[in-house]
Amino acid sequence: MSTFRGILLTKSDAVFSAAVSDIECSQLPPDGDVEVALEYSTINYKDALAISNTAPVVRRWPMVPGIDGAGVVVSSRHPAWKVGDKVIHNGYGVGEVHWGCLAQVARLKGDWLVPLPDGISTRQAMAIGTAGYTAMLCVMALQQQGVTPARGEILVTGASGGVGSIAIAILAGLGYTVAASTGKLEEADYLKAIGAAEVIDRVVLSAPGKPLQKERWAGVVDSVGSHTLANACAQMQYGGIVAACGLAQGMDFPASVAPFVLRGVALLGIDSVMAPQERRRAAWLRLAAELDRTKLDAIGRQIPLGEVISAAAEVMAGRVRGRLIVNLN
Repeated sequence: MSTFRGILLTKSDAVFSAAVSDIECSQLPPDGDVEVALEYSTINYKDALAISNTAPVVRRWPMVPGIDGAGVVVSSRHPAWKVGDKVIHNGYGVGEVHWGCLAQVARLKGDWLVPLPDGISTRQAMAIGTAGYTAMLCVMALQQQGVTPARGEILVTGASGGVGSIAIAILAGLGYTVAASTGKLEEADYLKAIGAAEVIDRVVLSAPGKPLQKERWAGVVDSVGSHTLANACAQMQYGGIVAACGLAQGMDFPASVAPFVLRGVALLGIDSVMAPQERRRAAWLRLAAELDRTKLDAIGRQIPLGEVISAAAEVMAGRVRGRLIVNLN
């Protein structure tokens, strides 16, 4: 095969283009040591930013976007991988400085790859994707800090998004009582179907609030940031744990130190892009063992490669629920 299909982003003299293209294999990055025939990818918010040229995500041109991919190794110069191995890729600056996974072929670094766990298909892996892997990292952080179901309710913000949806499914499966905060109250039935015990209008949390509020949450999974995160911290139980992994509302954090010094609240930052391999593999093994994969059909919707560019615009407009799975073939 001398060419493959993929999304190619180009920029010349400030003129930007995103198109489904036939790409020459000779254009693949020379610094990758594992070539993967990708079967599925997905569209994350960062991918949508790149495809729509809304933010300066791409730092090298031309670029194939796509931070997530799952497929089969077709050639390898890396000692850990052989032809036929099924692998997952998440993060590591792919789709920004290194060609990504919204294409039928990717040449990646073997140190970036995770083995596909037993019991999960490549399609299911992309229904989970970085969003679900990040959600599991958040759950692991809460548990490592001693947040058990008996401690009380868990708040999940940005609940109808990918991280929020899968966090709800994981937490509910582990026996936690979950409150889902969303700006899409029409999705209440969906959120309850995947495990939420209660649905909260995001306006309750998204406006400026008092530095200390009535104690409620034992733990929080927050993908929103800004006032939402500040209010969540202000509503924590004594010794509560907040896992922060996103900034959908904003990068700012308009809070005070009151929850931390008066209630012993802990705020944990969760990074999925450069997380070490040991933590990645642990998260994926737990996803395989603990996530009710029957819920993935409700959380994810499949599209072909040809619909990626229009779907990215839908992501940017906030009109996508859960996950978008891209069938690359």
